[in-house]
Amino acid sequence: MRLFNNTILITGGATGIGLGLAEQFLKHNNTVIICGRRENRLMQAKTKFPKLNTRVCDLTDPSERESLAAWTIQNFPDLNILVNNAGIQKNFDLTNPIAVTDVRRECETNFIAPLHLGNLFTAHLKKQPESAIVNITSGLAFTPLAFMPVYCATKAALHSFSLSLRHQLSNTSIKVFEIAPPIVDTELDGGARDERGQNERGMNPAEFAGHALDAIGKDEFEVAIGFAANLKLKREELFNNLNPRVMDQK
Repeated sequence: MRLFNNTILITGGATGIGLGLAEQFLKHNNTVIICGRRENRLMQAKTKFPKLNTRVCDLTDPSERESLAAWTIQNFPDLNILVNNAGIQKNFDLTNPIAVTDVRRECETNFIAPLHLGNLFTAHLKKQPESAIVNITSGLAFTPLAFMPVYCATKAALHSFSLSLRHQLSNTSIKVFEIAPPIVDTELDGGARDERGQNERGMNPAEFAGHALDAIGKDEFEVAIGFAANLKLKREELFNNLNPRVMDQK
């Protein structure tokens, strides 16, 4: 996949991994559009990188996803890469009552939105000589952390979906990439790392973005980066290490 002269839409592109990817793509002479829920964060990103194009969009709302696709295709007819990056990560104690609305929002953002957006853009992307859908999953898709069960399950679902999507689009111009990051130093967890006393902040977003673009440029369609590679290869062993038995915690 070429890394230059593309037109790229990145969801959740105002901060963290999304902004890191946007910066790297801009360096390769691409047109980059980012979307997100928070207009102030989009404006901050554009102030830092004036060439960015921005769009406010709540990806949990199907009608806003449809509006985003229509607006993007109308204003950027050369769009040829969709990066499904937006995500929500919450802790859930399944031994106590949980808020189903929070579960739905996490599932909608992390799994249903990428599925829906990919479908909304497929007809357009098929018309491009070279195009791609890039799904950002997680090392936790392979080895979950039990205290964030919904996040891990949605990323596992997105991994499985990426396999099926790649198969169904194999006779088109659309390449389907899955990039699984390790822990990356972003605001994704909403400060939960600090609450847990976790000192390890993870990989810098710019470093992750560099690895991701390298994989895309080499047509490596399924890549787990950094420690995520271990989580993929040693699932059961690392699950037990990462998640002490409940009886051991008492």
